[in-house]
Amino acid sequence: MSEFAAEFIGTMILILLGDGVVANVCLKGTKGCNAGWIVITMGWGLAVFTAVMISRDFSGAHINPAVTLALAAAGTFAWAKVPLFLAAQFLGGAAGAFVVWLFYKDHYDATTDQGTILGTFATGPAIRNPLRNLLCEVIGTFVLILAVLYAADMKLTPTAGEIKVGMGSLGAIPVAFVVIGIGLSLGGTTGYAINPARDLGPRLVHALVPIPHKGTSDWAYSWVPIIGPILGALLAAWVS
Repeated sequence: MSEFAAEFIGTMILILLGDGVVANVCLKGTKGCNAGWIVITMGWGLAVFTAVMISRDFSGAHINPAVTLALAAAGTFAWAKVPLFLAAQFLGGAAGAFVVWLFYKDHYDATTDQGTILGTFATGPAIRNPLRNLLCEVIGTFVLILAVLYAADMKLTPTAGEIKVGMGSLGAIPVAFVVIGIGLSLGGTTGYAINPARDLGPRLVHALVPIPHKGTSDWAYSWVPIIGPILGALLAAWVS
């Protein structure tokens, strides 16, 4: 599998299972309706675990532009590869969200609350305060990337060019626990995007697919889950 394919498929699976658990918990009439925040955080953690398992041997399982940019800034990933990885991640995120819509289409059609529908695609603040929301995304992503960079540093050898450095360096089970921990402890303010590809592609899919009662895609907020994770990633690269 090529690195592009691995990042595309890994990010698609991440969003399919991650947005999928939100849809299962929040959309009207599903078997998991109203299962709660613990189920969502566990589902996202297992989504990361699955995506890392699939892509780690081929691309290092970045599956997150923040990871790719942090590794490049830290000197453990070639800048020349960054555009390829970012394209794969954003396309994979959109593809995963599209499949979630197909999978849960009947339940999307039955759901009337606009915020609930958007929340199954993209993140949003519990209390809208853009600067505070941005800070929350910076801090959450900082924790994730610091763990990834620490693991990558421990794995590097004189033949580092042969090593696929990314979230796979941390290990599928540890990175899943890191994401679960971030969700449980820091996710209540913004929904912890901590990944620009987790938000931008799915938000675009929300804007394009036909869903009754879907309302706006809230593009006015969309910069927060993009800029926040990037800043948090670069901060982690700087202090690592």
